[in-house]
Amino acid sequence: MKSNRPENSHQAALLRLLRDGPRSRAELADRAADPAALAASATSALPTGGAYDHPGRMSRSKLNVELDRLVELGLAESDGFAESRGGRRSGRVRLSRNTRFAGIDIGATSVDVAVTDGELRVLGHVSEPCDIRLGPAHVLDRVLVLVGKLRDQNLFTQLHGAGIGVPGPVSFAAGVPVMPPIMPGWDRYPMRETVSQELGCPAMLDNDVNIMALGELHAGVARQVDDFLLVKIGTGIGCGIVVDGKIYRGVSGSAGDIGHIRVDAFGPVCACGNTGCLEAYFGGAALAEQAQTVARSGHSPYLAERLAVTGTLSAEDVAAAAAQGDAAAIKLIRDGGRHVGIVLAGLVSFFNPRLVIIAGGVARLGHLLLAEIRSVVYRRSLPLATGNLPIVLSELEDAAGVVGAARFISDHVYSA
Repeated sequence: MKSNRPENSHQAALLRLLRDGPRSRAELADRAADPAALAASATSALPTGGAYDHPGRMSRSKLNVELDRLVELGLAESDGFAESRGGRRSGRVRLSRNTRFAGIDIGATSVDVAVTDGELRVLGHVSEPCDIRLGPAHVLDRVLVLVGKLRDQNLFTQLHGAGIGVPGPVSFAAGVPVMPPIMPGWDRYPMRETVSQELGCPAMLDNDVNIMALGELHAGVARQVDDFLLVKIGTGIGCGIVVDGKIYRGVSGSAGDIGHIRVDAFGPVCACGNTGCLEAYFGGAALAEQAQTVARSGHSPYLAERLAVTGTLSAEDVAAAAAQGDAAAIKLIRDGGRHVGIVLAGLVSFFNPRLVIIAGGVARLGHLLLAEIRSVVYRRSLPLATGNLPIVLSELEDAAGVVGAARFISDHVYSA
């Protein structure tokens, strides 16, 4: 496996600065002379405390040596000259145009794969329906097929890294899923090593919600926010926690598993085996089951008709019914939003975030769901925590996961 990496923390810091676009050597020298600016470029996806976190200031001569070395390694390249700042024009430097990352977002019912350049611009994005319950061999086969489609489009000849998100708890250190409730057959599967071997590049694995939070941090509504929560409402429900611009995973990597916070001790049985979990009330499977019950009861003519035609119902059907003023569908959405709001209100009072983002397939129920969540959170949380708290829908939608996965692996590749 061939993948050039920076040789020291100074080179790593320069690569992360260049990830935001080409810069002149003079501009890089200004940033490199400021330890605070270098610290601001510290990796957002990796555990703190490594050598890459605080590289320290660089002299201009040291910077030029490190930039020249990055060019020799094939990680950066010259990019003409910048405009004059009053003297000789400074040479511009950019990340290598040949750098390619793969972002792989594996969901409960679909797989998305994208290829980006070194600056994380999406060059190609493909997806297909895929049932996570069919197991790792089947799902990874589909991932490789989608990667092959992007290769066939001449988007890359070699990948320099692959970031992967899966819908379940992950041991970040080991790179394996750990007892994921909706992923039978995946427990301790060597996901990171398998993908790395198959694609011939470094790979990193994390929970899909953390990956989506990184996507929002890099290119979404959280670009200028260092402390926020991303709540994904899909087949499962999870929360990405970003503290000081970095993902917070907890001691064992299970932080943010809010789908299994109990809403009612006497509630429905959840996939995890407990009763009354939030996910059992408003995950994608729970909403589909509730919609079928409403359809069969005759309370929703629209859903009854859809069920008769397709034999099944989904969150999209509930959204379509609500858009036509279907009272039963609207009640399902409001009930679900209320349950999410109750759990989120506690999180907001505890964490005091700057922003809350609602994302995921079920979140496409839209502003009716958002309004209910907002109403409950603003009513039940501490006024000091909600006085200036935006609660918004994701603008990246399907792209959040693949962009975040690419950001995730780039943080690894651009670290020493």
